[in-house]
Amino acid sequence: MIWFTEFSPAKLNNQPKNHMGGFLDIQFAEVGEDFLTATMPVDERTHQPTGILHGGASVVLAETLGSVASYMCIDPEKYVAVGLEINANHLRPVKSGLVTGICKALHIGAKTHVWEIKIYSDKGKMNCVSRLTVSIINKPGQ
Repeated sequence: MIWFTEFSPAKLNNQPKNHMGGFLDIQFAEVGEDFLTATMPVDERTHQPTGILHGGASVVLAETLGSVASYMCIDPEKYVAVGLEINANHLRPVKSGLVTGICKALHIGAKTHVWEIKIYSDKGKMNCVSRLTVSIINKPGQ
């Protein structure tokens, strides 16, 4: 297991909702030995004006997954995980339903983590692939 401590989807979902992931109703679904998944609805909150999933919403899902995954890998008493760089390739449109992001580590180092996040429609088609680099910094006051 790559996680610093055990987490469950219920524990991850039982956090305050006054943040971007909460506004878009991102829900953690599965914590595996080396992966994390979450879903996001495709609806009026996540659409672009043409009625398809906004690329920025996909990036929010990707960064939420990768940032939380990094948090799960560090000692939160000593360190903070902050996004450093993200990219995304939007492969196909999604009009409705749920999308599911699957986050896996490409690199877990002392100062940086690199995550690959693949996002799938509820029809099982990949609609986005993203890579997030996270910086691990000392917790303020440490």
